[in-house]
Amino acid sequence: MARPNADDTELRRACAAAIGSGGSAQDIVLAIRVAKGRGILEKLGRVATPRVLVLTTKHSPKGERTKAFLRVLKYSSGGVLEPAKLYKLKHLTKVDVISNDSTGCTFILGFDNLRSQSVAPPQWTMRNIDERNRLLLCILNMCKEIFQRLPKLVGIDIVELALWAKENTPSVINRVNAQDGPATSVMEQNDLKVTVEKDLVSQAEEEDMEALLGTYVMGIGEAEAFSERMKRELLALEAANVYALLESEPLIEEVLKGLEAASLCVDDIDEWLRIFNVKLRHMREDIASIELRNNRLEMQSVCSEALIEELDKLLEPLRIPSEFAASLTGGSFEEARMLKNVEACEWLTGAIRALEVPNLDPCYADMRAIRDKRAELQKLKNTFVRRASEFLRNYFSSLVDFMISDKSYFSQRGHLKRPDHADLRYKCRTYARLLQHLKNLDKNCLAPLRKAYCQSLNLLLRREAREFANELRASTKASRNPTVWLEGSTGSSQTSSADTSTVSEAYSKMLTIFIPLLVDESSFFAHFMCFEVSALVPAGASNGKKKGSDGNSASDDDINLMDSEGNDVKQSNTSTELGALNDALHDLLDGIQEDFYAVVDWAYRIDPLRCISMHGITERYLSTQKADAAGFVRELLKDLQTKISTQFSKFVDEACHQIERNERNTRQIGVLSYISRFATLASRMEQYIQGQSRDLVDKAYTRLVSTMFTTLEKIAQSDPKSADVILLENYAAFQNSLFELANVIPTLAKFYHQASEAYEQACTRHISIIIENQFDKLYQFFRRIDDLTYTVPHEEIPFQLGLSKTDLRKVLKSSLSQVDRSINMMYRRLQKTLSSEELLPPLWDKCKKEFLEKYESFVQAVAKIYPNESMPPVSELRDLLASS
Repeated sequence: MARPNADDTELRRACAAAIGSGGSAQDIVLAIRVAKGRGILEKLGRVATPRVLVLTTKHSPKGERTKAFLRVLKYSSGGVLEPAKLYKLKHLTKVDVISNDSTGCTFILGFDNLRSQSVAPPQWTMRNIDERNRLLLCILNMCKEIFQRLPKLVGIDIVELALWAKENTPSVINRVNAQDGPATSVMEQNDLKVTVEKDLVSQAEEEDMEALLGTYVMGIGEAEAFSERMKRELLALEAANVYALLESEPLIEEVLKGLEAASLCVDDIDEWLRIFNVKLRHMREDIASIELRNNRLEMQSVCSEALIEELDKLLEPLRIPSEFAASLTGGSFEEARMLKNVEACEWLTGAIRALEVPNLDPCYADMRAIRDKRAELQKLKNTFVRRASEFLRNYFSSLVDFMISDKSYFSQRGHLKRPDHADLRYKCRTYARLLQHLKNLDKNCLAPLRKAYCQSLNLLLRREAREFANELRASTKASRNPTVWLEGSTGSSQTSSADTSTVSEAYSKMLTIFIPLLVDESSFFAHFMCFEVSALVPAGASNGKKKGSDGNSASDDDINLMDSEGNDVKQSNTSTELGALNDALHDLLDGIQEDFYAVVDWAYRIDPLRCISMHGITERYLSTQKADAAGFVRELLKDLQTKISTQFSKFVDEACHQIERNERNTRQIGVLSYISRFATLASRMEQYIQGQSRDLVDKAYTRLVSTMFTTLEKIAQSDPKSADVILLENYAAFQNSLFELANVIPTLAKFYHQASEAYEQACTRHISIIIENQFDKLYQFFRRIDDLTYTVPHEEIPFQLGLSKTDLRKVLKSSLSQVDRSINMMYRRLQKTLSSEELLPPLWDKCKKEFLEKYESFVQAVAKIYPNESMPPVSELRDLLASS
């Protein structure tokens, strides 16, 4: 076998540590790495997991048989081996090599003591065939020598395995003494060194040597003569090889080709020398030409100096004034000096534009003096932009930090404070023109400034919203209404709901305070940070005219986009600018929605039905947000609307679950609880509808009533005897309780008509059952003759079995002899089945009408088939029923 390396030794040590930690002292025979998998899982993309198989033996001190085990070790999260499974080799029955694996390295070990034979056994995959044969041979030897039997081999030839074992003989065989059997031999994979002093000649080699000696007519003992002859033949062969090499024609041709190539190289070198000679002659001529041009350049230098003096006089107006240079390079950005800074920016912008081609003669554009002056102005611009950007970033942060540190800016216990950003905007407007000039100088500098402004103001807005929402919830007093409206186990106290209008008012106040604030902040941000978007028209303004100023609205921000000369800049509503604005507004206002969600959740916990009014309030605010810069505000309102709809859907789902729980109750009698309570819930929901909330409520009606009807049908099906009574009583109760609401609500009107149709059908079925139970023989006779009318002539029906005139008289006598008594019994039976006395009169009228119609049809059929037979007239029964 292959000699184990240092890695195998380390593996055996790790396996010994893992097995020894479990408290079992066993000898490790073989440890080898494998990959564990299951065929169907690998096809689904599952990766095979690494494992280590360890063959161990355990010697019993009491003289029992030696035990052999197959241990499976796995790697923990820290890469340490730990025990995973333990198999006893005495239960090994089959070794199956997977035929689908072309390498032959995958096999399955079958044990007869596995608990679940339905689960596919694991597949073990070796790294190569040698390791597979090494493991299988070790297992077979242990089974044969310890248990005196071999497992079944499938997919592998035992002869090939034996040949491999012969070629790869193990280094050392240790003997294991079994107390109750013969001595067993187990392969020990230790790193042993075996030294072979001399290799013996095999029989095949000996036969070949005898054949060779036979050709020379020599014997085995003539070794010296054989050696001398072999040396002479060797020298002759070497000499022949030299002559063959020299006389070989291809080699001679190769030598000639090499000589020809060398001759060509010599010719090339000669040509190069001629070229270099010509170039040297040209270089001498060029040197003479350079000296001539140098003399001319000296003359041009004198002329250039005079020209520079003239150009300096021309560039004198472009010099940088000292006061502007001081402001641009090291001046302060205090409010008192902003006018000088703005003037310096205007001068710098004008100077840069004056050196550009549209404002400068193109013949001067490439002059070095102009280029140097342009570079100087560019350096001055970069310095000023860097200083101004750093100041504004720090200024925004310090301004917001000051407001956050002062608690008087926020709502406190017992006092709701409306956020006031008038002072903040006043201080920011001081630097509005500076920002405009920075944009004209370098558009790229605005992105960091916008981000810094958004991050600072976002902290302030979220703090204001959080404090306002907390105080708003704390100061709003409202009793919590029950969330269980349609549960059968609740008492009647749920209908007396407390007034929770303060919850909707609190939510409306939150929107009233913060939605205009967020819109104004969005508008102010768009103007202040010089976004080139269309002007925003705040709520209440028309035609872009300002309608009043309270110091806290965008209409009061005296910010106009101007160029360096004071002219208004035409703003273009480009998609790029609008996209950048929306991204910046997201950074400005992101996170504030959590406080709105908290108010919605709080309102839902107090009264889930308030979601209807909050939905309408949100829709009203959403319909007023049309400005592009308020895009995030619109998204916030849409998210709020979705949140409210989700919460209301949660309430509707719970109500549906409450209805469905009636299906699991015991036998239902009379009107179900949720039928009578739904009208109260619907009336309450109608009180909260505002604006576009009708769709939300109609969808809730559809789900609730559909669930009610479905549950009612299931309850009726669970009790077939009283199914029709349950249906007609509950559908009647549904109609009575929702009559007024159905007249004004189309959705409920649709379900009202559906309930009416189901009620009529249930009444018809129930009345038919009552009549047929009381006059069973009469109507059975009628159905028989009615069925025969389709196949037998009328005059032959009296001669059919059971349909003679005598049979007719018997049926009439048994059914109509005491018809008044039968009618009274039919009334009492109908009265007994109903739990509601209100339904008895109309149902009894329907019953009498149905009975007369059936009896009249029976009389007409008898008159056709039995013309001479007399029956009680229909008028007599009509009078009798009218008096009952």
